Amino acid sequence: MERVETARDLVLGYVRALNTVDEAMRVALPSLDRLADLLGLARSRRISRSDRIGIYSYTVHGAGCRFVSDNGTEVDVDFAADGSNVFDLWRLRQYGLSLPEPLAVTDDDLRVAVRSLRPLLNEVRPGWFGVAG
Repeated sequence: MERVETARDLVLGYVRALNTVDEAMRVALPSLDRLADLLGLARSRRISRSDRIGIYSYTVHGAGCRFVSDNGTEVDVDFAADGSNVFDLWRLRQYGLSLPEPLAVTDDDLRVAVRSLRPLLNEVRPGWFGVAG
């Protein structure tokens, strides 16, 4: 049970970190309505696909973006067709391993943790999750 609690804390930490990234990007780029708009800015070459904004370096990839803070913490997120933030277990594991005090958790523990956080989180498609609301 302790492992699931650790995984749950990791998931909540990821959500907080994602919200912090979102807020920092909106402050730095006032034209940004939502984090997913970074894709359009990069595709239209109004921003570079890889650069630094504030304390974050970022790399736009496929359907998402990877952010790395000055302390090395990594938040990788994909964007659904509606522009909402979505993530999978791999992204949660990568976040945990990038923390200043790394947390290694299993997929099984993460799966239980994510499902225990309903209705805060919802499964938007098999294996992919988003913050409700």
